[in-house]
Amino acid sequence: MRILILGGTRFLGRATARLAVEQGHEVTCAARGVSGVVPPGARFVPVDRDDPEALIPLADEGFDAVVDVTRQVSHARHALSALADHVDHWSFVSTISVYADNTTPGQTAADAPVLPGAPADVDGPVGPDNRWYGECKVSIEQAVRERMGVDRSFICRAGLIVGAEDPSDRFPYWVRRLSAGGEVLAPGRPTDRVQFVDVADLAGWLLHAAGADLNGTYDGIGPAVTRADLLAGVVAGLDVPEPVLTWVDQEFLVSHDVREWSGERALPLWVRLPESGGLMDRDARPALDAGLTVRPLVDTVRATASWMAAQPADVRQGGLDPADEAAALREWQAVRDR
Repeated sequence: MRILILGGTRFLGRATARLAVEQGHEVTCAARGVSGVVPPGARFVPVDRDDPEALIPLADEGFDAVVDVTRQVSHARHALSALADHVDHWSFVSTISVYADNTTPGQTAADAPVLPGAPADVDGPVGPDNRWYGECKVSIEQAVRERMGVDRSFICRAGLIVGAEDPSDRFPYWVRRLSAGGEVLAPGRPTDRVQFVDVADLAGWLLHAAGADLNGTYDGIGPAVTRADLLAGVVAGLDVPEPVLTWVDQEFLVSHDVREWSGERALPLWVRLPESGGLMDRDARPALDAGLTVRPLVDTVRATASWMAAQPADVRQGGLDPADEAAALREWQAVRDR
């Protein structure tokens, strides 16, 4: 296939371009080129997507498929205007952040309510909290379906993406922390659910969708696992001694300013329950039935750890600082001993 990736210089876009080259496809990546470089074997075309006409020169090149990961509504509309009549299949990588209900476990793309689209004066996410992120993705989904039609569009609502070149601190935090050993603060309960997808598996599914003309809307996510199994899988992938896990009640964590999900003073991949019980426990069966394959967790861990060792400057150093973790563990011990 001749594949056009709108992006291709970082994380999922780059992983998709790399795998497409390995599979023997002819790959073009159109991007500004400021976030990284395309993989060897892919053609790079510098494009400023703020320009409504930037992609028009590519329209007659005969691409079989387009993959777009944008979060900017105008960028998506410009691309569709320039290319929709000239390609057979369009994959848009959306997000599970489009959903209006993060409380209910077991939902699918077929039955879960979504947010309204972004207001007319909002083109992309705003601020450090990415306000309007989900709404902008909803607007882009609508534009793709309207311009490409349902039969030629594949909407992949990605969950938490992990693996090599991960720009977040979420999965790398646990690789780093469990590598260090010692007593480890584990948030919540061992049975709490955690859900993610390996970037290479998601890239493979996007290429499968293009080759098979897969259409419709799916969650791009692997089966949920317990937090205990997640931590055990990270340990197994690192081949390090079993750590001492101390499970700490979520109310205690909240009261001591230990934060959720990602960032400073956070325990990544932890969300409060039950209010976020659906965020990390969606039904992955439709995606698996539609061709998503999921590699063993230990393989994801090894790929992540290898990248972290090879490119330490690229690894985001977020999460709970060791000194803050130790202080929280001491205070938790004092509470338990009362």
